[in-house]
Amino acid sequence: MESGDGGDGEIEKEEDLEMGELLKDRFRLSVITIAESEVKKQSMEVSETVVACIADLAFKLTEQLAKDVEMFAQHAGRKSVNMEDVILSAHRNAHLMTLLRNFSHELKGKDPQSERKRKKCSKKNDKLLQT
Repeated sequence: MESGDGGDGEIEKEEDLEMGELLKDRFRLSVITIAESEVKKQSMEVSETVVACIADLAFKLTEQLAKDVEMFAQHAGRKSVNMEDVILSAHRNAHLMTLLRNFSHELKGKDPQSERKRKKCSKKNDKLLQT
């Protein structure tokens, strides 16, 4: 019997492909569900082929967006993506960029870490006032 080190790698690749296909199918199903819901709200008729094309296009755009933000993070010398990378990905659409910046500021306002920072500062101020 041969012991192949490559066998484990092939199994992992197959699992990754299966997971990718599962993710694609779930994404596609979600887009189709949203599209059908909007069609009903607008009292419109849209063929299943068009809805399927929209789902495929949305998936491809999402894949490209993921690659873009990953490259922006790598270019900045980081291993993880942050909000600025996402905002930068919208540089061709000023309105979307503004919406993303506003959303980012809203999130920062709700960030529990910022509350902790304020509390630490106020504790220091309290100690100074007590002495």
